Amino acid sequence: MNMSVEIGDLTRVEADAVVNAANSTLLGGGGVDGAIHAAAGPRLLEACRRLRNTTHRDGLTVGDAVATPAFDLPASWVIHTVGPNLHRGQDDPALLASCFTRSLDVAAELDVRSVAFPAVSAGAYGWPTADVARIAVGSCRTWLAEHPDASPKQVRFVVLDQRLRDMFDAELQAA
Repeated sequence: MNMSVEIGDLTRVEADAVVNAANSTLLGGGGVDGAIHAAAGPRLLEACRRLRNTTHRDGLTVGDAVATPAFDLPASWVIHTVGPNLHRGQDDPALLASCFTRSLDVAAELDVRSVAFPAVSAGAYGWPTADVARIAVGSCRTWLAEHPDASPKQVRFVVLDQRLRDMFDAELQAA
């Protein structure tokens, strides 16, 4: 099991899969979602529209995850997950943990070796960054321990600044 944190641009990360902090429509938005859609190109939006027209007619529910090809990104896959929005009263830590574990479930189904996560729900969705770091690292650590023979083998948290990196690093160092 290998987990790490780094400061970087998720759209430039070379990993088998990158996780998109998507909104429930799957049709793009701001923040990480907008950046991933812009960098992946218009085929990502078309793939998401196909999902909306077939398996996810009502959108993706909070805490769930689904994959599409990554198109123009350096990754092979984009795993879309919808984080809970604290401003809308979605304050259950289990919903946030589910974003990480469901994304790892999807990554395992795809048999990818590495997955890169943003700080899901820490931006516009209002979750305190310390809580996001604790829940993200804890849920990924638990998933990896419960699935020792499954892929992925490498989990990376790609964050925007040193403050977030320090929070994730503190959680990674805690045993």
